[in-house]
Amino acid sequence: MLFKDTRFPIAGGVLAAMGASLCCVGPLILLLLGISGSWISHLTLLEPYRPIFIALVMVLFGIAAWKLYQPLESCEPGTACAVSEVRQRQRIIFWIAAGIALLFLTSSYWLGWFV
Repeated sequence: MLFKDTRFPIAGGVLAAMGASLCCVGPLILLLLGISGSWISHLTLLEPYRPIFIALVMVLFGIAAWKLYQPLESCEPGTACAVSEVRQRQRIIFWIAAGIALLFLTSSYWLGWFV
């Protein structure tokens, strides 16, 4: 099954968060690279898809959290989720990735303060 471990939902969630922030971060990156012009303010091609990306982030991180915080009894012996050290490391990676995704998702609100 695709969601057997938590790597795909976490990586997919971060990538979806990056997609959701492209409408705001894209013009900033172009400006930082020295590309300017009045047309940059019209780079809102992905703005209509932002809610879809945000929903995808929520679903993928929800699946990852569900897999990470399921009871140990539901794990098969010998699998990675049955080892407490591996679960702890995966949870740390999950929360770091969730923080990065939150930064991407909220970039449209705080990015204006730095420009």
